[in-house]
Amino acid sequence: MATYFERTRKRPGGPSLRWLGALLLVLFLPAACASPARLPAPGPQDFHAVGLASWYGGKFHGRRTANGEVYDQNGPTAAHKTLPFGTQVRVVNLENGRATVLRINDRGPFVRGRIIDVSRRAAEVLGFRSKGLARVGIQIVQRGG
Repeated sequence: MATYFERTRKRPGGPSLRWLGALLLVLFLPAACASPARLPAPGPQDFHAVGLASWYGGKFHGRRTANGEVYDQNGPTAAHKTLPFGTQVRVVNLENGRATVLRINDRGPFVRGRIIDVSRRAAEVLGFRSKGLARVGIQIVQRGG
């Protein structure tokens, strides 16, 4: 018959590994349950994206946006899925080099593959109103919140 030491050495997960697992659980469980530390908001250079932009106007003009203000299709505004309301973003049309700064005041776009919806006026400035879509780059100028 093998000794206790021989049995535990041959079997993975023996008492020594179980003890180590329990120790790690006791040490890290309180940290996992604690609320996360507040990190400073990322700076403007910390967010940039490239993808398709679309524009919206007509049927939404005069209606409330997700942040509660009235939508003006002639204003320098945009909808983004996650950026905080009030964030100002520089949007560059990568097809023609035109750029403008827009303020996030709504949520969207809700069409797969698009990263931002801009106002009708912004689409004119960026040069894609008649086309409807454009490949753009987005960078935060000033974070809202």
